[in-house]
Amino acid sequence: MTERDEHAIELLLNEPEIRAWLEPDDDGGDDDEPPRRSDDLLGRPLRHGEVRAVMGVFERLSDRSRRLRFNGAKPCLTRAELRELATVGGDRHALVAFLRGDERPVAIARLVRDGDEAEVAFAVADEYQRRGIGSALGAELVADARAAGISEINAHVASDNHAAVALLRRIANVFETCFEGTELSIRASIA
Repeated sequence: MTERDEHAIELLLNEPEIRAWLEPDDDGGDDDEPPRRSDDLLGRPLRHGEVRAVMGVFERLSDRSRRLRFNGAKPCLTRAELRELATVGGDRHALVAFLRGDERPVAIARLVRDGDEAEVAFAVADEYQRRGIGSALGAELVADARAAGISEINAHVASDNHAAVALLRRIANVFETCFEGTELSIRASIA
């Protein structure tokens, strides 16, 4: 990340609207849910408005990883995108992962529920890809979704994102894959 990028992020994090999101949330929600641990991987629910965790993972993605995750060039997140990605509660759920010895988040997995279905998305920091972190976090997300009564997940994936397709096949029973423009639309059962 360039010095200019760091400065832009710092400016964004200092905006009053974003700063309000950084304040502790005392709404009686389940922010105190204990983290999930597997060896050196620590996963926990993303707290509502936790923009630093979202930015922490985004900053660790290469241009290629950002393109694969967002299905197009994504040099930075807009204020609205950051707000949306940091919004949890109701029909939006996300898990964030850390590794022992690394203070910054290494991955994030999220779902947005629509009835008994949910759209899912994953991002793993480049330096930690191909180590099973996405699969572990995805399996936890699917377990949470199943417990909440969700029976089907879907994802829109860049057609050359073979890792995401493989991840979805590992954590769910893919029953439909089709092209929508340059993207793959994947539907899978988790029941």
